[in-house]
Amino acid sequence: MRGEDPFDEGAPSILRQPKAVWATAGASVVAFMGIGLVDPILPSIAKGLEATPSQVSLLFTSYFLITAVAMLVTGFVSSRIGGRKTLLAGLTLVILFAALSGTSGSVGELVGFRAGWGLGNALFVSTSLAVIVGAAAGGSAAAILLYESALGLGMACGPLLGAVLGDASWRYPFFGTAALMAVGFLCIAAFLKEQPTPARKTSLLDPLKALGHGGLASAAASAFFYNYAFFTVLAFTPFVLNMSPYKSGAVFFAWGVLLAVFSVLVAPRLQRRFGSLKVLGGSLLLLAADLVMLGYGSHTAAVAGTIVSGAFIGLNNTVFTELALGVSDAPRPVASAGYNFVRWFAAAAAPYFAPKIEEWTDIHIPFVVAAVAAVIGAGIVWVRRTSLSHKAEELQPVHATQDSVTVFAN
Repeated sequence: MRGEDPFDEGAPSILRQPKAVWATAGASVVAFMGIGLVDPILPSIAKGLEATPSQVSLLFTSYFLITAVAMLVTGFVSSRIGGRKTLLAGLTLVILFAALSGTSGSVGELVGFRAGWGLGNALFVSTSLAVIVGAAAGGSAAAILLYESALGLGMACGPLLGAVLGDASWRYPFFGTAALMAVGFLCIAAFLKEQPTPARKTSLLDPLKALGHGGLASAAASAFFYNYAFFTVLAFTPFVLNMSPYKSGAVFFAWGVLLAVFSVLVAPRLQRRFGSLKVLGGSLLLLAADLVMLGYGSHTAAVAGTIVSGAFIGLNNTVFTELALGVSDAPRPVASAGYNFVRWFAAAAAPYFAPKIEEWTDIHIPFVVAAVAAVIGAGIVWVRRTSLSHKAEELQPVHATQDSVTVFAN
């Protein structure tokens, strides 16, 4: 896709896409809304189910732990049954477990249902971009831009949906997500035709074998520590802010807007000017400083720090994904699966350990630990820069990927 420009006047408009593309992109928005959906209602869930912050934070842990393991399975499944059937299977699981989440009578039930939700989401998001690229008009650059716009919109709007529906009851956001995903299911079933399966079927061990490459292993290791910092912000900060669902939703909406803008618009420009590794290392160090301010500042500083962190997270997500998918010779879906298998374990660990660390120490230390994790991530980039730089210099700063599905998130 090098040389493609989705904004070229001679190229087809990214808005003139087949119905199948819009159906998949719309469902992608809702899928990514599900990640930040519970942020504004975490305190409400804790109150409603008489649970501690560390227990409620398991909603993220179960979700991302299953997502991490499922990364070894999604390629295996989609290479055998095709993209359309994989999307519909993932949506079916999301609809089922999102609805069941709203009926939970205990935090244990809710954690279990979120795990099932994570499996469905993994099947969907690991396949949706490849489907959009295959069905889109205007080339892969336009398709990827459209997909990442949907991703950013979902990350920004998830907290808003959680706040609006959660203000009445913490159960309503789960039912609302199930309803929206049901609409997405019907649209994909109606408008998306089955696409051919890959010529080569992916095995369960291929992603793990891909991690034998030094550059990919380095990117995954650095991303592991970065994701610990990222999900400390996402899962622990709502308890620190201690705001109403509406106010918390507004904070994370602003966070999501910065994440989207810096991921899609700012990161490519900075990469062209300074290079991928300098952008990544600098952004990780700035995120560490922001986390310290978030932990030790006033309530106003914590709000500002939470919002500003979205900018650094957007930069990091973009560069990490491009490194992971360009640094080795493994097929992109396989490299992506191996990389995400490693980094999502940190996304599962942070929501559990951050409130536990607070219980063992005080409210400041979880942010110090997260800041140290971000610095370690930057250190790995610096130490392993030789194995990363020869590919980083060649990376196309417009998400030249077949599978950037977890740009966060990411």
